[in-house]
Amino acid sequence: MNDFPKLVATSVVRGSEKGQSHGGVYVVDFNSQIVEQKVDWNTTDIDFSGRGWDRGLRGIEFTKDAIWVAASDELFCYAPNFSLIGSFRNPYLRHCHEICRKDHLLFLTSTGFDSILTFDLNALTFRWGLYLSKNGTKWQGQPFDPMGSGGPALTNSYHLNMVIVNEDGVYFSGLNTEALLALSADLTVTEFCSLPRGCHNAQPFKDGVIFNDTGSDVVRFVSRQNGEVVIPVPKFNHSDLHNTGLDDSRIARQGFGRGMCTINEQFIAAGSSPSTISLIDIQNGERLAAVNLTMDIRNAIHGLEVWPRHWEED
Repeated sequence: MNDFPKLVATSVVRGSEKGQSHGGVYVVDFNSQIVEQKVDWNTTDIDFSGRGWDRGLRGIEFTKDAIWVAASDELFCYAPNFSLIGSFRNPYLRHCHEICRKDHLLFLTSTGFDSILTFDLNALTFRWGLYLSKNGTKWQGQPFDPMGSGGPALTNSYHLNMVIVNEDGVYFSGLNTEALLALSADLTVTEFCSLPRGCHNAQPFKDGVIFNDTGSDVVRFVSRQNGEVVIPVPKFNHSDLHNTGLDDSRIARQGFGRGMCTINEQFIAAGSSPSTISLIDIQNGERLAAVNLTMDIRNAIHGLEVWPRHWEED
């Protein structure tokens, strides 16, 4: 790979306290090895209980002339220069993780409600919600109006952390789904494939599935025809890490894999803790390059996307 892409990443600083920075948005140029922090997320109007909870910034998406970034319970719209255009809230958006755009609809994981929401990018309003539950071995999706009052109760049984929408449909998964789930046009929810508990960023890829197998500290691609490719997450000498003396329940452990975007059918980018982004050649099973944002063990990558190439040329 001769020309590395420019990426945009978000982060969450676990265990950070009120008044401290607890996340940000970064533009990462792998060719020059230059990292620019575009947004320093230090708002105090959040719930600081728990390890990650409401801290930091999460999923990333793009429209023609805007960047959309999710916080825990708010959706932000930025211009390409990262000036804030606006923000949007909804009572059923809670502990959001990843987001994904398909045409004029933005799909958001509402982790705190075991739900998927859609946001209409033309009308600038939340349009539709789907609450996920399970009856025995059968998954069920119950639609609801996020602008009404008849939605689900606050719950987090499956910890939905990923949604991906492509020409084949809508796919989503969570720490506790133990499967990549597929949503059909008639709102039937089925299992596309099984997954290990605790994974992130699961998505169809080529003839199989790719994901951060977070519990095993690896990126894993499982092909239906050709077995699997496993890439270990990069780790550092313990003496080089910062804030390792904090209570383990309040920090991200080293090697915690989260954040992924596909560049093409051969290359992907994947995130890990302390905030590090790796470019991976899946076809040849090797890590080509890595950029570390900080050695603070509390700081973990969350969202990853390829920076729009036409913005580079403007």
